[in-house]
Amino acid sequence: MFDLLRDLFSYAFIVRAMVVGILVALCAALLGVTLVLKRYSMLGDGLSHVGFGTLAIAMSLHLAPLEVSIPVVLLAAFCLLRISESSKIKGDAAIALISSSALAIGVVVISMTTGMNTDVCNYMFGSILAMSKSDVMLSMAVAVVVLVLYVFSYNRIFSVTFDESFAKATGMKVARYNMLIAFLTAMVIVVGMRMMGAMLISSLVIFPALTSMRVFSSFKRVVLCSAVLSVACFFIGLTASFALSTPTGASVVLVNLAAFCLFSAAAKLGIKA
Repeated sequence: MFDLLRDLFSYAFIVRAMVVGILVALCAALLGVTLVLKRYSMLGDGLSHVGFGTLAIAMSLHLAPLEVSIPVVLLAAFCLLRISESSKIKGDAAIALISSSALAIGVVVISMTTGMNTDVCNYMFGSILAMSKSDVMLSMAVAVVVLVLYVFSYNRIFSVTFDESFAKATGMKVARYNMLIAFLTAMVIVVGMRMMGAMLISSLVIFPALTSMRVFSSFKRVVLCSAVLSVACFFIGLTASFALSTPTGASVVLVNLAAFCLFSAAAKLGIKA
């Protein structure tokens, strides 16, 4: 085991992937609890499709993919909430509308320009080999921003998550904090796509929250368990990927699935906290 870990950390690209992956997994787990409880868990999946479409356009124009994707996905998050709140198109329908359109645009752009090359597959399914030093720096900056804003807004996010009507009655700007949650999710999705891929990144948002809720009932315990579980599953998944030569993103998802099954079995045995 120690030999495996020594070999694992002897590669610079794996160290970069580990740093970025742990930060992204932590941020995604914290936001995922709120998204699942608000029945907006597919927001991450929708934004990842928007990110893929943006990446395809950026690559065809020879622009920096991540730098272009962040503002566009933030705009998509804003549009999703506005469409959902101010029209007859609600929640999951709004996400499906924008995500499928963005994915279709990305596929058409790719077919007309570069074709399905290695770079495109890396963004669709993830690749730790694709992590550059600039990606690491950008990801670390985004993760710090997300964590700081989440910690300082924790009480308000808690209120908005459980009772929007009461929060409005107390004078809280509910729309502002809903937008903050969407923006933070958008940033995490974009930086995580490079490694997990557009098709799998939403699993980091959904799985830890659902798994923790099998056993824990209070919001704080679910948040803490989700954070620890997400980081642990990513570490185990990356290690298994290195040892078994399997795709990193898929390995992490399978570890999260195993954790979900384990916690579900514990819940059926009456283990609750």
